[in-house]
Amino acid sequence: MDPAALRSDRRFVSQPVDVGHFSINSIGRAIDLELRRLITLFLYMVAELSALQQIIGALTGLNGLWAVIAQCIVTTVYTSLGGFRISFITDNIQGAMVVGLLIIGVITVGVETNIDNDLVRTSNLLDDSLLGWQLIYILPVAILTNDFFLSGFWLRTFASKTDKDLRIGTSIATVAVAIILTLVGASGLLAAWTGAWPGDPPQAGSIAFFLLLEQLPAWVVGIVIVMTVSLSTAAFDSLQSAMVSTGSNDLFRNKLNFWWIRLAVFLIIFPVAVVALKSPSVLQIYLISDLLSASSIPVLVIGLNDACYWWRGLEVVVGGLGGLLTVFIFGTVYYGNAQAGADLLLLKQSLYVNDWSAFGAFVAAPIGGLLWGFGAFGLRVSVQWVLAKVQNHRFDAFDRPEPRDPAFCTDGHGPSSGEEDGPPVVDPKASSVKGKFL
Repeated sequence: MDPAALRSDRRFVSQPVDVGHFSINSIGRAIDLELRRLITLFLYMVAELSALQQIIGALTGLNGLWAVIAQCIVTTVYTSLGGFRISFITDNIQGAMVVGLLIIGVITVGVETNIDNDLVRTSNLLDDSLLGWQLIYILPVAILTNDFFLSGFWLRTFASKTDKDLRIGTSIATVAVAIILTLVGASGLLAAWTGAWPGDPPQAGSIAFFLLLEQLPAWVVGIVIVMTVSLSTAAFDSLQSAMVSTGSNDLFRNKLNFWWIRLAVFLIIFPVAVVALKSPSVLQIYLISDLLSASSIPVLVIGLNDACYWWRGLEVVVGGLGGLLTVFIFGTVYYGNAQAGADLLLLKQSLYVNDWSAFGAFVAAPIGGLLWGFGAFGLRVSVQWVLAKVQNHRFDAFDRPEPRDPAFCTDGHGPSSGEEDGPPVVDPKASSVKGKFL
């Protein structure tokens, strides 16, 4: 989706902040969608704390519990006092820490590490594999659909001053992320070829980068720990702010006092920390979140398209739940028992199994969701047609809704004014047009 086109659509919605606002104006309010977004944020918070605990344990040998507790307390305090503005500030810190960590890592790894040629040959990491080919499909589907649920992308899209600024920022971020992912990904190979991974006792592959850095001089490890904690804290406070925003704006429609939402998020941190401390794999947490979004986003995107004005919230809810049910059915058939099918919903075997289970799950989720969604669409239209005949009223399931009024944008410029780059100030009470659930 073109980011500029996405940003320009804010002229046609009352509060164009994230996917929740678009969906309300297109398909009506769907509690199921809002809960899925909150679950996604919950899983991301779990993954962040789980990674912090594992990294602290690997680099220092200490119990990562205290680092997790400290981070939860500190981020809760300063996000409550500073609000969303503080999250944007820490995002800058986060970016600086990533760059600093990579620079130190690249230099010191290049100088200090020694690759064992025997490990290169015996690791088989340079050989082609079934998983490698499967990931060509799994990763784009997982990342693209999951990004729809992350408020940070939407907030930054609409925070851009002009379309030009948005395109420049997106281009710079694309190049930077590609470089960062290449360097971090290569560290996994180096960790295996130097003997740093899997280690003794064996460690998760998700922290291979830090296991490689553990072999460096103590002063480097110390700097890495400081940067890692800063990076994790900056990411965690953004997730907290996103959960507060989603709960306040989308779930309760700003009808509940903001501080009650803050309190609820604070209480949620306790189960987040417990699950993080018991979580066996950071990758598994992200995969569960990806599977959740892969079943929901395809049917949602149909409703966000103005050409598909006949799509309703019912189809989105049924499609999202149906996608997960399809994964369960696939797993049950593939493994031959229902328990294994249920385990596939949680991707308990992760990606590193030499079979088609994970690939099949990420195929079944979006395709099954679409099939269930269109099935619900056909059933709804059929019922509406029958009711129209029985009750002798007009069948209006395919009537195009009234066009959205450019007056929704209260900056004085409609979409045809030629001033598309101006940042409009939108009155949240200006729009009375809402999408339909049925």
